[in-house]
Amino acid sequence: MSGSPIPTPGQTSVNVTRLLAEAASKSGVLWIEIPDGSTHAVWFVWHDDEDPRGAGPAVHVVSGIGEQTLPFLPDEVTVILRSKDTGARLLRLRATVRSLDPASPKWDRAAEVLVAKRLNATGDVLARWREGATIHVLTPHGIPEEGPGGYAAGSGRVTVSPARGTTARWRPWHWRGRGRS
Repeated sequence: MSGSPIPTPGQTSVNVTRLLAEAASKSGVLWIEIPDGSTHAVWFVWHDDEDPRGAGPAVHVVSGIGEQTLPFLPDEVTVILRSKDTGARLLRLRATVRSLDPASPKWDRAAEVLVAKRLNATGDVLARWREGATIHVLTPHGIPEEGPGGYAAGSGRVTVSPARGTTARWRPWHWRGRGRS
């Protein structure tokens, strides 16, 4: 992304690069919109992967066995970032997608960054990721499709598809017991 400010109605200018870095570093959740129309909420880490192409900081996402579920990601997706203060849409922009090879040193560096932010990790997370997960690097680029002063009229609300429950047998302990059903 270029560091040039983008004029918006009601403001003289907004530095999109600075706004993106601020929004991504303050939040732990973003939405990935795939060209087929599906949208997926994911946890991520905003990190400078020192890409030799000079792409700079990028979104790092892990998906697969024991992690968040994502379908195949094409070469380009839309990333939607929210405001940490209000939870509302802040930026919506295009991002290129790269999948890292588990045998590469870049995968090791990205995995170290992700595992440090992974909450409630159990077991050997790195070994599990190497065997059955994918680390994606999403590099935002171009002019935002939505941003301060220029949001779409719709709410952006998406109906969540029903899914199976995750607790099949084990029932967590509750203070003063749990009601029998």
